[in-house]
Amino acid sequence: MKLFGYWRSSATYRVRIALALKTLDYAYEPVNLLKGEQKSGAYLARNPLGLVPALEIDNGAVITQSLAIMEYLEEVHPSPTLLPADPVLRAKARAIAASIACEAQPFMNLGVQTYLKTEGNFDDVALKNWLEARTGAAMAAVEKMLAETAGDFCAGDAPTIADCCLVPQMFGAMRFGVDVSGLRRMNEIYERCSKLPAFEKAHPMNQPDAVKG
Repeated sequence: MKLFGYWRSSATYRVRIALALKTLDYAYEPVNLLKGEQKSGAYLARNPLGLVPALEIDNGAVITQSLAIMEYLEEVHPSPTLLPADPVLRAKARAIAASIACEAQPFMNLGVQTYLKTEGNFDDVALKNWLEARTGAAMAAVEKMLAETAGDFCAGDAPTIADCCLVPQMFGAMRFGVDVSGLRRMNEIYERCSKLPAFEKAHPMNQPDAVKG
């Protein structure tokens, strides 16, 4: 397998965590978003949306979208699982993952922020307030969801696809200055996950294309 991604991309980060939890080996192909490499003809042939990540599997097929990639990994490599055994809790884990991936994280995307700055004339203060109102609100909703599902992790006592999404979201929110101080459960789970080898291996600063300093 070959993973095309960017070190600081939340979506790529999710997939790296899933691969590490499943102890799967893969080659890594950096796609520098700041240099626009995701818009090159070669990359668009893999993913017409021009987004990371993309996973090329051994038969040459390419899978895009982080949630779809994680579901594929779960189906092809079911052990260790990324989903709870209970059907209801399994659905809730998926719901938490989707709430983060689809409702909280997109507002932090490079393309969205660039548009707001260039076309909307957002300054740093306006951008931060906008993120608080949208990303912050979505994360607060996830915090309430966790009241029903959390054990040591988002959906029970083992990491799931929900945790694969929560950790990059917390990392990104803190990077952009979103106030997460009131999200007690999310902070506790984030700290617990961060101590596990799989999450440490997947951390942005431990990637070969990471920009240090």
